[in-house]
Amino acid sequence: MVGEDGRARCRWSVQDPEYRRYHDEEWGTPLHGDVALFEKLSLEGFQAGLSWITILRKRPRFREVFAGFDPATVAAFGEDDVERLMSDPGIIRNRAKIRAAIGNAGIVAGMPAGELDALMWSFAPTAARPRPVGFAEVPAVTAESTAMSIELGAAASASWVRPRCTR
Repeated sequence: MVGEDGRARCRWSVQDPEYRRYHDEEWGTPLHGDVALFEKLSLEGFQAGLSWITILRKRPRFREVFAGFDPATVAAFGEDDVERLMSDPGIIRNRAKIRAAIGNAGIVAGMPAGELDALMWSFAPTAARPRPVGFAEVPAVTAESTAMSIELGAAASASWVRPRCTR
């Protein structure tokens, strides 16, 4: 769809200013860096079952309470931090998701610098794919996403470090 400013955008982004900003500045843009990718993975985990706009609107508070998504800092969170986060209405208050983010931070913090970035980008498709014309052409699952999921699961079970929070 073409917006009031004459810019073509995906239909999902035209109604909400935050979605429009996200579409124009972030969506589809390569993201690098262990901290940035840890944030994205964490927020995607919190998004499960919810709309992405909910996460975008809460992202500033998530960044505050999760120490800018610094993996080493988040990995050091304990049960008091879990309770602090559970009482914060500015984020998604789901104990399992909070503990998963803390546990994942421990894994990322235990990796050599740049390893998460290298791991994630190792699954980027090597061949250019035709650009989808419509939403129906966007696959929910690809060979790359399946392989990445398996590898991330293996990384989690390898437990580079043991998370402080127990389930």
